[in-house]
Amino acid sequence: METLREIRRRIRSVQNLAQMTRAMEAVSASKVQKAQAAVLATRPYAHRAWEVIANLSGVRGIPLHPLLTVREPVRSVLLVVFTSDRGLCGAYNHNVVRAATDYARRLGVPVRYVAVGKRGRNILWRLRAPLVAEFHGLPAVPRFADITTIARLAMEEFLSGRSDEVFLVYTDFINLLRQRPVVKRLLPLRPTRLEEQAVSEYVVDMRPAGVADYLYEPSPEALLNVILPRFTELQVYQAALEAAASEHAARRAAMRNATDNAEELIRDLTIIRNKARQHAITKELLDIAGGAEALRQLQEMQENVVYIER
Repeated sequence: METLREIRRRIRSVQNLAQMTRAMEAVSASKVQKAQAAVLATRPYAHRAWEVIANLSGVRGIPLHPLLTVREPVRSVLLVVFTSDRGLCGAYNHNVVRAATDYARRLGVPVRYVAVGKRGRNILWRLRAPLVAEFHGLPAVPRFADITTIARLAMEEFLSGRSDEVFLVYTDFINLLRQRPVVKRLLPLRPTRLEEQAVSEYVVDMRPAGVADYLYEPSPEALLNVILPRFTELQVYQAALEAAASEHAARRAAMRNATDNAEELIRDLTIIRNKARQHAITKELLDIAGGAEALRQLQEMQENVVYIER
């Protein structure tokens, strides 16, 4: 059994740990509010922009843009995986990487990865997955300029023919308590057909509104040349925002659970400490009582000896 000093030392250690997790929970709560506001502000624009590009690509009589070219058969796929730079966020990183590897395993073609975040890079490196590039150091709420390099790399891989398809793998922010790993097609741009997708539970089903006849000024070709690269960057930016909000929400929940577990452990250790104190006090009382009884018996023996001598 642990001594009373050891139990007190453990209680102080757990209390210090609880203070740290409580502080980290407060920091994550502050960050997730900003990230959530950014996600909710940009999400409608990103969805509408996707519908506009899908409608533009469906206009007849215009040449197909290179970013819209569908290559058959698919010989190589690029997955851009969004994870965090730091841990202490539960199973957030492992869920994203598992979604990516499950999707890659069922595609049946060579898959390469772009890791956004140190944790995902480390996991993919341990799995010996082929890495094209690695990005880290994104701020808590990424800016549009922070993801430009990632988007340009994805477009370069697709336009050069090294990858026939490009997908984004990230965690979709649903609410503070629920986040879901998803796989979203980035290039080429076309409506998702879930029945054709491997591991369809991860795939985001985004279907555009019906194609209408519009008058374009300037021409649809000029619009596509300007809008498509910008739109591709916007989709990567939206994925980065979703991933950031999900990361902070996951870390906030993990730190709250850690704080609750620490407080429960403190209560259990306090009960053990009280029992140890009671045991120590009882033992001391028994020692005192035993000593008093021994003194009493010794006094009686001395009195008897004196009486016999007389």
